[in-house]
Amino acid sequence: MLQNLWLVLAVYGIAAVSAVPRTLPMKQIELGPRPYFLVDSMTEGPLKSQLEKCKEKPMKSSKWSIGHRGGAPLQFPEHSRESNLAGARMGAGVLECDVSFTKDRALVCRHSQCDLHTTTNIVTIPELNAKCTQPFRAAAGGKAASAKCCTSDITLEEFKSLCAKMDSFNSSATNPVDFLGGIPGWRTSLYDSCGTVIDHEEHIALVESLGLRHSPELKVPQVEMPFEGNYTHAMYAQQFIDNYKRAGVPASRVMAQSFYLTDILYWIEAEPAFGRNALLLDQSGETPETYAQAIKNLAGYRSNGVRTIAPPLHYLVESRNGAIVPSKYARRASELGLRVITWSLERSGPLPAVHKNGDYYYTPIRDIVTKDGDMYELVDVLYKQAHVVGMFSDWSATVTFYANCFGIGL
Repeated sequence: MLQNLWLVLAVYGIAAVSAVPRTLPMKQIELGPRPYFLVDSMTEGPLKSQLEKCKEKPMKSSKWSIGHRGGAPLQFPEHSRESNLAGARMGAGVLECDVSFTKDRALVCRHSQCDLHTTTNIVTIPELNAKCTQPFRAAAGGKAASAKCCTSDITLEEFKSLCAKMDSFNSSATNPVDFLGGIPGWRTSLYDSCGTVIDHEEHIALVESLGLRHSPELKVPQVEMPFEGNYTHAMYAQQFIDNYKRAGVPASRVMAQSFYLTDILYWIEAEPAFGRNALLLDQSGETPETYAQAIKNLAGYRSNGVRTIAPPLHYLVESRNGAIVPSKYARRASELGLRVITWSLERSGPLPAVHKNGDYYYTPIRDIVTKDGDMYELVDVLYKQAHVVGMFSDWSATVTFYANCFGIGL
């Protein structure tokens, strides 16, 4: 059924409506059943008892709950209007737009500059597939199906003609429509019909109309810079900030992100009001050797004026005597007075499978997460002991529930 729907969309060129309807702040926050399911599956103890007391509590939006890729890509196409609205409905007080640029240098919301082949239906549109850095190639001769389509391959108008989809692909596909499949079983295709892609300015307008805060990320370019000879990285970083200034958004409500220290330093120098709130995304400690160096780097970041560090979940915790405890990284960041935000809760599958098979976000605690309810044990340590001041999540309701129970960021 899903395959047939995508075929219809491809054949008739049906795409998300480009005009973004005006929205209003959401007064009724709806979390759905997941947070309560997680609480029910927890081990008996003080934390479970405290969370159970909050089950009937009216929920509010929390700025501690940050919508990753819109806030609902566990079930909705990431960076779609629909994901953002679902994240807002689930109480995310901050919404994320990962920012990349098009061929005509417009800024758009996409997790990677070159992910259109896995997050949109571009390969099923022949004239746009032909413009891809690597158009779709069918699986054949023992080689997997493949494609590489970048925002910089197409114009803003062409981008707006696409449907957003769940981030996935079918490596055994022999035709473009089948290539759109491959969604993990623990996600869903229920809302994967034709998500509305949005550009950066539309995202700003949407977040403003909802009365929420912004956390955009300047994505690392995957093309040679200066792009086409004269579009420099600094121009890209400045355009990113200028969109907020032009929209009249106060810098105090924008947490700009980048994995590049040079971007953070640029904003600190050129746009200090925005630079003060910027997040340095840190993924420099991926091995035992580099993890030790990542801890040492924290002092240098602090001396360079960085105020907020944003590492992945597993940098901040470790296992000790069968319990989750804050890591050396978390303790050092606290000693230095660095604010810590982390990512990304609910990016992984069910925790029993994580326990069995391993998972990036749970690397140091794989052996002690055995059931889904253990997720709130992790969240509790991150807040109370690692002192995180915000948490990105692929399903905002999970973080919102905890924030409401403990009165965080309401």
